[in-house]
Amino acid sequence: MENKELFFSEIRNGELEKVKELVAKNPDLANSLDSRGSTPLILATYYEYAEIADFLLQNGVKVDAKDGSGNTALMGVCFKGYTDIAKNLIGAGANVNHVNSMGATCLIYAATFNRLEIAELLLQHGADNKAKDARGHTALDHAKMQEATLLIELLEKYA
Repeated sequence: MENKELFFSEIRNGELEKVKELVAKNPDLANSLDSRGSTPLILATYYEYAEIADFLLQNGVKVDAKDGSGNTALMGVCFKGYTDIAKNLIGAGANVNHVNSMGATCLIYAATFNRLEIAELLLQHGADNKAKDARGHTALDHAKMQEATLLIELLEKYA
């Protein structure tokens, strides 16, 4: 198996020590893309492997690197609901207002998937509550579609 394929396989399997070994041998792997266009950081955060994500961040990965759809690691954890990883990514300088190819932002994802704690975190770090996706919907619009009462209340405070 090619080193890059092995590297991404070890990330998917949550094998921190093997990921460390492979990056030590080839530091360029940390900022490479898999066959689907995902970065190592996006993959690690998607699978909720916080230790691998932290290792990658400590080793100079681009926190706002995008996948093939224009999503960042922070966007992924916003819809997955991984608050602790979201905190770490924001602490590492992730852009809370990044817009993907569909016009969605982290806050719009948090609202769409009713992630109250993440929405609050994003708003505390300057997320744009007025941003609209490609269909013209704001995070508040998405929260209303989900009938997410607490999220609606939170977003209305920031409106």
